Amino acid sequence: MYENAFYEYLSSEKRYSVHTVLAYQTDLKQFHEFLENNYEIRNPAEVSPSIIRTWITDLMELKISPRSINRKLSTLKTFYRFLRKNGHVKSSPLEQIVPPKTNKRLPEFVNEEKMDLFLNEEIFSDDFTGLRNRLVIELLYNTGMRLSELTNLKTVDIDLTKCELKVLGKRNKERIIPFNNSLAIHIGEYMKKRSSAIEEEYDNKYLLLTAKGKNFYPKLVYRIVNSYLSKVSTLKKKSPHVLRHTFATHMLNNGADLNAIKEILGHANLAATQVYTHNTIENLKKVYKQAHPRA
Repeated sequence: MYENAFYEYLSSEKRYSVHTVLAYQTDLKQFHEFLENNYEIRNPAEVSPSIIRTWITDLMELKISPRSINRKLSTLKTFYRFLRKNGHVKSSPLEQIVPPKTNKRLPEFVNEEKMDLFLNEEIFSDDFTGLRNRLVIELLYNTGMRLSELTNLKTVDIDLTKCELKVLGKRNKERIIPFNNSLAIHIGEYMKKRSSAIEEEYDNKYLLLTAKGKNFYPKLVYRIVNSYLSKVSTLKKKSPHVLRHTFATHMLNNGADLNAIKEILGHANLAATQVYTHNTIENLKKVYKQAHPRA
C-alpha cells in the first residue's frame, strides 16, 4: 500500500544503495505474502504484535537463522517508523517484540603469515589477467574497501603521487584511503599492461576491467578472491569481505588506533569497528595460554 513511497524514501532521503533497497523490498514482499496467505491482511495498520510473533515462529520453523530473522525485523521496524512519521499508523506492532538471540560471530580473517606468503609467492601471472587479479586482492587487503567500492573505483579517483584513493561508500559518502608504495607500483604496472592488452576502448573510466574492456562485476571479484585465497587459506568463507576483515584485524594487531580504522573502513559509528577488538583479545588469550607456565 505504501511500499513505493517507502522505497523512494530509502533511496532519496536515506540514500541507501540499490542493493540495500532491494534487500528491503525482498523482506517486505515475504512479510506481505505471509500476511495475505495466513490472515488476508493488506493494511499494515491491522498487523498486531501476535501476528509478528507468529511470523517469527514460522520463519524459525523454516530453519531461517536468528541473524536473518533479526534483519527482517529491522526492515519492518524501519517500515513502520516511516508509516508513523507520515501518519499512516498510530503505533508499531514491533515495539513489543523481543528479537531472537543470536550467537556473536567473530569476523573471519587470514592470518598475517599466510597473507605475506600469499602476496610474496609467484602465483600471479605477469599478463593482463594476472596483474589485474593481483591488484584486486591487494586493493581489498591494503585498503579495506568494500566490494561495491572496488568495482566502482575510477582511474581519476587514484593519486599515485600522494598514494591516496577516493571511494564512494554507503549513503554516497566519500572518503580518502591511503595506501603504500608497493600498491602504487602494482597499480602503475597494471595500467601499462591494460593500455596495451585491451584493443577496443569501451568506457574505460573504471580502474578494473575484464579482458574485453567491460566494467568489472561482483561475481567476478568473488571468483577471483575465492580462487586465490583457496591456495593459502582453509577458511570456509573466502569472500572479498574476508579481506576487509583481514585488513582491519591486521591494522589493529599492529597498533593502529581504532578511530583511524573506523575512518578508513567508512563505518558510521565506532561500535561497528569494535568487533575487531574481539579477534585481538582472542589472539592475546591464545598467546597467553601458549606462553604462560601456569596457563
